[in-house]
Amino acid sequence: MAKELKELTPRSVSYSQWYQDLVIKADLAENSAVRGCMVIKPYGYAIWENMQRELDRMFKETGHVNAYFPLFIPKSFLSKEADHVEGFAKECAVVTHYRLKNNPDGSGVVVDPEAKLEEELIVRPTSETIIWNTYKNWIQSYRDLPILCNQWANVVRWEMRTRLFLRTAEFLWQEGHTAHATREEAEEEAVKMLHVYGDFAENFMAVPVHKGVKSANERFAGAVETYTIEALMQDGKALQSGTSHFLGQNFAKAFDVQFATKEGGRDYVWATSWGVSTRLMGALIMSHSDDNGLVLPPKLAPLQVVIVPIYKGEEQLKAIADKVDPLISKLKAAGVRVKFDDSDNKKPGWKFAEYELKGVPVRLAMGLRDMENNTVEVARRDTLTKQTVSFENLDTYLINLLDEIQQNIFQKAFDYRTANTRTVETYEEFKVELEKGGFLLAHWDGTPETEELIKDETKATIRCIPLEGDKTPGKCMVTGKPSAQRVLFARAY
Repeated sequence: MAKELKELTPRSVSYSQWYQDLVIKADLAENSAVRGCMVIKPYGYAIWENMQRELDRMFKETGHVNAYFPLFIPKSFLSKEADHVEGFAKECAVVTHYRLKNNPDGSGVVVDPEAKLEEELIVRPTSETIIWNTYKNWIQSYRDLPILCNQWANVVRWEMRTRLFLRTAEFLWQEGHTAHATREEAEEEAVKMLHVYGDFAENFMAVPVHKGVKSANERFAGAVETYTIEALMQDGKALQSGTSHFLGQNFAKAFDVQFATKEGGRDYVWATSWGVSTRLMGALIMSHSDDNGLVLPPKLAPLQVVIVPIYKGEEQLKAIADKVDPLISKLKAAGVRVKFDDSDNKKPGWKFAEYELKGVPVRLAMGLRDMENNTVEVARRDTLTKQTVSFENLDTYLINLLDEIQQNIFQKAFDYRTANTRTVETYEEFKVELEKGGFLLAHWDGTPETEELIKDETKATIRCIPLEGDKTPGKCMVTGKPSAQRVLFARAY
């Protein structure tokens, strides 16, 4: 195991290779036989399930319910909203036939030319069109509103350059789709879900995020406004970690979804959509992990505490097991995910290295001497420090320690972001500072032309127009024209 850890490329040598190595060696995911797609392995999927569980709870606490809509979308649906189809046209996988047949020459199967679909089907890149076609049947009156639906699903976007979790042809996500009687209610919903995402990122993932509005160039295809949470990775690049869209009446008009108003008139429904994906796994890894492996915040770690016995013979193992059994019961009763690793096919040193690689927040080691002293060795993954702790009230100590580790991981990421967020005044200063990585706050004149120029010349994009922070007006760093407030720039994934 020590040799395997040495093979983990250091971040300072190649951050990209370090990430790839870590995802594979920590048993999170691997590339599949299908080009651009991944296999999420059990340990990686367990982290995703914890994310899913917490987000699902948060959605339901804000009044949302889960539903499921078809994977396939008739091609004609995508033609109904012009901006939407333009935004996704180059990423669509298209189903053209519905049957295979044996090749007469015996070489395998071929597509049956007689089984051509009358209308091609698109494998969903996102579900606005199929859902709004469905909502037309659900909505007749203001009494049918609001509809607050979410679905957990997979989507396909035919990416040419892929990276595990960050960008794959198929990925898992949730997508919320809501329908409202008024513009104000829909806008309020979009902002509410932005804050739900921000709360989840900071309080569960321990990832500090900037919340803001996307520029017109970066807006979701078919949206009136796109809200985003933006995180900073350890290599100084930004990662868009969740978006919430105010769709106006665009999709209601495209699919003719009207309702009878309270006042007796008719109006088009107001809409939102919002989503996060398995890209959050990439954010989690790149925000906290180190050259020794994963660093997982306790709230999302599949295993929060692991106990490794150090023993010779069955008698010593039984004595240690009897000693820790009441502790395990107390921890499980308190909701702590704990494991007693008494497997005899790996030595304790191997287990220590493996759990460190997999980011288990707390590791306990207990041998015969520890039993005699009524103590246990406690190792923290976040600081890589060890401490000898009394067995008395150990359950309370560990529960408090997990909270401390969660906060410490967040604080470290927050301090890193603070140290790597800088304010610039001129375009020359912008170009110099950009090479150091991180977020740059600068004035921009609000035009797509200037934004495109900056992107072409520097590869930096406007990550968001922050909702909070300095709103002081100034002059655009490129054109000198008036600027309403500073915006957040970075190079991004």
